[in-house]
Amino acid sequence: MTKSFSGPVSELLPHRPPMLLIDALLEDSPEHVRVSALVRREALFVTEEGWPGWVGAELMAQSIGVWGGLLRLSRGEAVQVGFLLGSRRYECRVPFFPVGARLEINAVQEIVSEQGLAVFNCTLFMDGEPVATANLNVFQPPDVSAYLKELM
Repeated sequence: MTKSFSGPVSELLPHRPPMLLIDALLEDSPEHVRVSALVRREALFVTEEGWPGWVGAELMAQSIGVWGGLLRLSRGEAVQVGFLLGSRRYECRVPFFPVGARLEINAVQEIVSEQGLAVFNCTLFMDGEPVATANLNVFQPPDVSAYLKELM
């Protein structure tokens, strides 16, 4: 297991609490990232049963964001916002991730373009068992501010 960054995961994502759901970077390489998240009672989206299964898609997206943050920092660039364009085949075998559960999310780059488009194959594990999977399509333009100005 290798980890290229030892600082807090908040330095890799533009998210801040309560939207920051990822707790730690566990492992990374140029093609993948593995992170963890603890389901806390006070966390955003938590119900009496825990995080609803659909939160797994956001955890996967934030995992990819960690990968993007690592890539930008390795280039000497600032961490910036990325965009989740959509998912294919999000499947979750549990209705909830219970409070106290430690989740691990693995995101593997399948396709990435020079323009910032990418596809990641993601798996979410609970108690070491895969419980959710998806392919996520994401986009991170080289300059988010310039990109957003073009849209206006």
